[in-house]
Amino acid sequence: MNIDYHVAVEHHYYSVDHTLVHQQLEARVAGATVEIYRNGERVAAHLRSLVRGGFTTETAHMPKAHQQHLEWTPGRMIRWAQQIGPMTGVLVEAILAERTHPEQGYRSCLGIIRLEKRYGTERLERACARAHAARARSYRHVDSILRNGLDRLPPPPAPTAAPTGSADATLTAVHENVRGEQYYR
Repeated sequence: MNIDYHVAVEHHYYSVDHTLVHQQLEARVAGATVEIYRNGERVAAHLRSLVRGGFTTETAHMPKAHQQHLEWTPGRMIRWAQQIGPMTGVLVEAILAERTHPEQGYRSCLGIIRLEKRYGTERLERACARAHAARARSYRHVDSILRNGLDRLPPPPAPTAAPTGSADATLTAVHENVRGEQYYR
């Protein structure tokens, strides 16, 4: 069993009581049921799932600290971020929306919210706006923007698209190392 109190069976993860971490366990699959045993005694039973990489977790198997996090909701996290400012709220909402399970984004969101204490509301709002525009959706990105003072720079120019109806509606990067089609003629 792994350190997160889940056992891998057929590429799906099933919970067992957290006190069994690092114990030798045995899994048995019978029809629609997955049973987990320790020393011949059944310690958990779950409905079988064919979702590869998915998790099946019983609340009772979680440590008390993890159970308390169940009271947190994505809406609560977003409202908390919106109290800092609209862009912080937008970024937190985007982080939670892109995760299969919003709870997987809580740590990143809480880290972003904590950055207000160190950098202040204005800087955090600008950093969140910059991160959101760049589709950089993590605490690491926002922290890096703030540490490097990128929030103090003017926002990058929005890309311009070719006029609609033109034969080539794709964007071409403007950079000194881009040679263009003329180079190859």
